[in-house]
Amino acid sequence: MKTITINWKYLKYLFWLGPILSIMGISARLVSGNWSPITVGLLISGLVMIGLWLLFLGSLAPGFWGRRSTQEGTNALIATLSMIVILGLINFLGVRYAARIDLTENQLFTLSPLSQQVVKNLEQPVKVWIFDLIPNPTDRELLENYRRYGARLEFEFVDPQVQLSLAQKFNVQYPGEVYLEYGTERQLVQTVNDTERLSEVKLTNAIERITSDRTDIVYFLQGHEERPLEDVEGGLSQAVNALKEKNFNPQPLNLAERREVPKDASLVIIANPKRALFESEVQALREYLSQGGSLLVMVDPDTNPGLDTLLADWGVTLDNQIVIDASPRLEGLNPATALVLNYGNHPITQNFGNGFSLYPVARPVETKPVEGIKETPLILTNEQSWGENTPEDQPLEFNEEKGDRPGPLVLGVALSGKVKAETAFSQPKPEPIIREEASPTPETTPIETPNSSPTPSPDEPVESSPSSDTKTSNNEEARLVVYGNSTFVTNGLFDQPQVLNSDIFLNSVSWLSKRDKQALSIRPKEQENRRINLTSVQAVLLSWAALVIVPLLGFATAGIMWWRRR
Repeated sequence: MKTITINWKYLKYLFWLGPILSIMGISARLVSGNWSPITVGLLISGLVMIGLWLLFLGSLAPGFWGRRSTQEGTNALIATLSMIVILGLINFLGVRYAARIDLTENQLFTLSPLSQQVVKNLEQPVKVWIFDLIPNPTDRELLENYRRYGARLEFEFVDPQVQLSLAQKFNVQYPGEVYLEYGTERQLVQTVNDTERLSEVKLTNAIERITSDRTDIVYFLQGHEERPLEDVEGGLSQAVNALKEKNFNPQPLNLAERREVPKDASLVIIANPKRALFESEVQALREYLSQGGSLLVMVDPDTNPGLDTLLADWGVTLDNQIVIDASPRLEGLNPATALVLNYGNHPITQNFGNGFSLYPVARPVETKPVEGIKETPLILTNEQSWGENTPEDQPLEFNEEKGDRPGPLVLGVALSGKVKAETAFSQPKPEPIIREEASPTPETTPIETPNSSPTPSPDEPVESSPSSDTKTSNNEEARLVVYGNSTFVTNGLFDQPQVLNSDIFLNSVSWLSKRDKQALSIRPKEQENRRINLTSVQAVLLSWAALVIVPLLGFATAGIMWWRRR
């Protein structure tokens, strides 16, 4: 009988089958996408062989665990596994609790506060359809940003040549068209192409328009050489177009012809009239405010609009001084342009932070407490500014003896008050005629009131309007915003992406129209064009400098240093 002798020396090499079978099982799982009997069998076989090897390691290799190399290898293995576990936990937490840091100058890859609020406030799903042949990663990233702030916003990329029925449903005319769908409503946002990608400004405005159930009429007072609404120098055409994008309906108003503010007015804007209003027009504005109306007044220095008595009812006085700002200036600004970085605590100026706005040739706005009126400063200059009483004297220096007022100065103020049904501004009374019940100050709680319209008198018929069903007529709150400057909303200054001029104006209009549930914040900014346009000569010089001159200087410097050390 022959005896079989097992050479245990070679059995230790069977250990390598364990890792090999385990790797084969995991690789098969990744390729197939599911756990089949084969993949599970390979993985279990490999793990069993590794376990048996560890179990009989003392018999196969006596003294293995006592060797120094074994201890060092074990420590290295444990450290490696610990590092893998730590990196896995970090990646898990990074995916589960993602944090984005945008280091671009204009926060290009971060949604503006207004866009964030608009998406968060969606009550029903809104879907963005992009009919593009090839989905663009930039557009997808922007839409993903929207969806991070609101799960009710959905989006889908569609190839119009493949899904013809869906393209016909939206009446798509050209590839790249972007549509919004909200219930049964559909709206074209823009057409994207290689040079123009999906715009946050257009998308946010489109979402606001399609989800809004009201269109407010904004009347611009005319007839006294006010700022023109046309596209001319010093005009307000950019502000008017921005109002249309926000679902407002701007209209001119001549009170000399009508003698009363229309019943469908959400607010009236007075933009720097150069001639004083007639007393009958001032009286019409008084009656409009007494019925819960809203008024935006913007007046430059050396201008008398004839509104002193109306503003005095609210405790407001327009100082005829000119604001001089002696703080460090931006390039191209003169001392007569107020650079504002400080804002009041009010829904109009929320989230402004340290953003700046510009007010060329502005006048201070003075206020005094009036019973029943809530007053909040909106725009405040810095301590290095003052109100100049004699701007014709050069050089401009603060002189208290000449009546100059030290800063900080108020350039804009927001006021509100409840109006009782039996009171009217037209009735002369020794005490203020606007009343309000005790309520929190606007510094702590934003004012929330329903949208409403003035109460028609018994002698006149009720005029129907798109928003008349949602308006009430009793105990309505009147609102007034006064700025000692109108230039900040004119063409050129209004649409500058670096300043907050447009945000201040549009937020003022939204607050005055009593869209309190609508987001009031900083609007999205477009990407700045930072391309450098070079002539052919400049391009050649730049190429020679980068490819020849700079390398030769480097080699020459290195050669000189080598020769000196030699």
